[in-house]
Amino acid sequence: MKKITIIGTGYVGLVSGAGLSDFGNNVCCSDINKEKIELLNKGVIPIYEPSLYELVNRNVKSKRLIFSDNVKDSIQSAEVIFIAVGTPEGKTGNADITTVLQVAELIGKNLNNYKVICTKSTVPVGTGKKIIDVINKYNQNNIEFDYCSNPEFLREGKAVSDFLHPDRVVLGVASKKAYDYMKVVYRTLYINKTPLIQTTIETAEMIKYAANAFLALKISYINEVANLCDEIGADINIVTEALGSDGRISPKFLNPGPGFGGSCFPKDTKALIRIAKKHNLDMYTVDAAIKANENQKIRMLNKLEKLLKGNFNKKKIGILGLAFKQETDDVRESSAIYMISGLIKRGANIKAYDPIANDSMKKLIPGIDYKLNWESAVEDCDAVVIMTEWNEFRGIDLSKLKELMCSPIILDTRNILNIIELKRLDFTFDNVGRK
Repeated sequence: MKKITIIGTGYVGLVSGAGLSDFGNNVCCSDINKEKIELLNKGVIPIYEPSLYELVNRNVKSKRLIFSDNVKDSIQSAEVIFIAVGTPEGKTGNADITTVLQVAELIGKNLNNYKVICTKSTVPVGTGKKIIDVINKYNQNNIEFDYCSNPEFLREGKAVSDFLHPDRVVLGVASKKAYDYMKVVYRTLYINKTPLIQTTIETAEMIKYAANAFLALKISYINEVANLCDEIGADINIVTEALGSDGRISPKFLNPGPGFGGSCFPKDTKALIRIAKKHNLDMYTVDAAIKANENQKIRMLNKLEKLLKGNFNKKKIGILGLAFKQETDDVRESSAIYMISGLIKRGANIKAYDPIANDSMKKLIPGIDYKLNWESAVEDCDAVVIMTEWNEFRGIDLSKLKELMCSPIILDTRNILNIIELKRLDFTFDNVGRK
């Protein structure tokens, strides 16, 4: 197995580092953020991800996983280095690879023997060449190295399972030596017949964007189908069941809702469009998916407005769910942000609750009333909106909900409540595609 350094201990870096150590490699997760490293060395995981604490703890105890803020030493001691820093959306919609190139410079200055430099960060097509050029610029002793593009396909909330049991591993390399190194890194998966897709660096970079854009397309498509179901009286749940049973389509990512969010789909779809424009091409379907997603968020607010007969002023609205999806504390691009902001602009008073993401949302929207349970969030409310599909909300006692509310009005943007029960209890309600 290999000595590995992961540079960047965010979501991707931490999951990847813990997973690679679980495969038997010796891994150092390195970061310039000393506070984060101190927390990790104390056993504190700075992000919420199911099973991640157990995975990290198991490998720390086995001495296969360590954390360090000495990035220079961690580079020099490694055989394989993974770049796993953020690539946020820039002002023009392009992915900002500034930090990636800063890491490449640091690697170039500290090369002391042959290494494979591997990128996990989501980067535009052509970034691999830029990384190689930067490393060469600062590699004054002309130390041999190889480069590999190894994109991640981790779903927040299921990242540990996705890393340990992936559908495929994509390896974009330019030499057999680099591929052989990476086969050892992923030996546990290789011997278990997990497909290792060997390709060029540019193709590997493209695979990541193509995958995320396709999933975003699928979500926007089913949301638009659900909206049509609203108008014609069809049931989107039955429509998606029939669609998903078709082997050419599959049931995944066919759940209608308030629009996609998170750290990947919004920025990666925009970045893909920018990449295409640089080559004088239009990505009509991806552009339409972005617009459809923006419209979906507007539509949810309009649905609530109809339920309240156009009057938000001084209404008490309970928001259940703040994360962009269940099993994560990530609120980046969450549809709840648009819903809450829109309600505040219209004069509503907001109470909000999420099992995990309260603190994350407080950093973005500090001026609303955050509660510690759903009961407090709905008490005396004129209406309630379910924005995240947490299991806790699936099991809400609707009779109790009605008793706590000032008026029984509810918008279920995730289609998780029982319509028959809502009707029996005389709720005024709406959902997405289930009239």
